[in-house]
Parts: sequence; structure tokens; C-alpha cells
Amino acid sequence: MHLSAEAIVLAVRAHGEHGAVVRALTRSDGVQPGYVRGGRSRQMRPVLQPANAIAGEWRARTGEQLAALTIEPLHSRAALHGEPLSAAALAWVTALTAAALPEAQPYPRLYDALGGVLDAIEAAPAARGWASALARYELLLLAELGFGLDLDSCVVTGLADDLAFVSPRSGGAVSRGAAHGYEERLFALPVFLGEGGPADWPDILAGLAITGHFLARDLLTDRRAEPLVARERLVAMLKRAVA
Repeated sequence: MHLSAEAIVLAVRAHGEHGAVVRALTRSDGVQPGYVRGGRSRQMRPVLQPANAIAGEWRARTGEQLAALTIEPLHSRAALHGEPLSAAALAWVTALTAAALPEAQPYPRLYDALGGVLDAIEAAPAARGWASALARYELLLLAELGFGLDLDSCVVTGLADDLAFVSPRSGGAVSRGAAHGYEERLFALPVFLGEGGPADWPDILAGLAITGHFLARDLLTDRRAEPLVARERLVAMLKRAVA
């Protein structure tokens, strides 16, 4: 096994006295784990930060063996880990991706979208500039893994008019008329979640409530639920920031 690719660091775990096991997302070969010799050294620690872009070379004698990984830094986002809100966002989105995606299966749309979210976090002076992109990334990840929400038409009437809610059971959109009398049992559907575009804070938080519900119910279950703590922390920080 020999693979050379650009990748986004998702997770780093200490291994042995000096090494580290790194999981990184490539565009064409999905999540790839590898052992980095000296990965815990003072020189390597800033490079092996989740969300950093690297050029990696994985080598292993067999497909079952953990590959040896050598890396070159391409783009560092290490400085963002010193900003509490940005750090919380990076921790969540990389932990989500690491926990949700199976190894060695390509998800090029997710790779591109994750890069876009990370760029937005890096570029935006305030969380409003990237929080909507984060919600859209969570929505895409659900869809790519087979748990997509149907936000194009009403799950009750089949029509695409006046969609205002989302059913927490089916994940389908519900029109305002079909939801009459049941509004409190449904999620409010913000326009940006289905169509993109700008969003204000009430809509962003509404979108995150929807994606968070389905991530916890359908995807991050059992042993994969650990990253949800990072999401709860991030959402709480966002709510305090806009209060």
C-alpha cells in the first residue's frame, strides 16, 4: 500500500512514547490512518493539529497493517486553536468527520465542503460568517451517509409550497398549512438550510437544532456519540455569544 495525497488532519492520538496515530481525510481515498514517527515531538505537534492541511505519504506492506505516515505541512490553522469559539468549531467539525466516516471510502463532496467550512472559520471575523456553513456541512454529511433530510417537498402533501417546518421523525419538510395545530411538535425550517444563502442568528440556531437532532439520533450513536459533547459546548458558546 502506497498513497500520496493532500489531506485534512481530523484526529491525533498518542501512540507509544514518541509517536502518534493520525487520521486524515483525503479527497479520493477517504479517511486514512497512519503512524507518524516522532509525532509527539515539539516540532511536529503544531503540524499535527486537527484542521491543518498536509501532504501525506502512507506506506504499508499489507492493507491490514497500519501505514507509516510521513507528512509535509501545507497550511496551518494552529493559531485558531487559541481563539475559544474558533477552537470549539474546529474541534467539533473534525471530530464529527473522524467519528462518522468509514475509512478508505471516498467522499469528495465532504472533503471539499469541510475545506470550505475550515476556510470560512479562518476568514470570518465573527461566528455568523461560518456558523451557517457549519450547519450546511452537517446536513451534507447526513445525506452522504444515507440519512439525508427531504427538504424539497412537504412530507404530508407532496407539494413544494410554503415549507416552514421539519418533522423530527421523518426528517421531511412540512408545509405551514399541513403543520397547523402541530407546530410545537416540529422544528422550524430556516430557508438557508435547504437553499443556502445568508442567515440571521435565530435561523442559524434553528438549523443547528435540526441537524443536531438527526446527528444524535441516526449517526453518532453508541460508541460514536462521544463527539456530541464538543457540539453541545460549541452550541452553548454560540448562544452566549449572541445573547
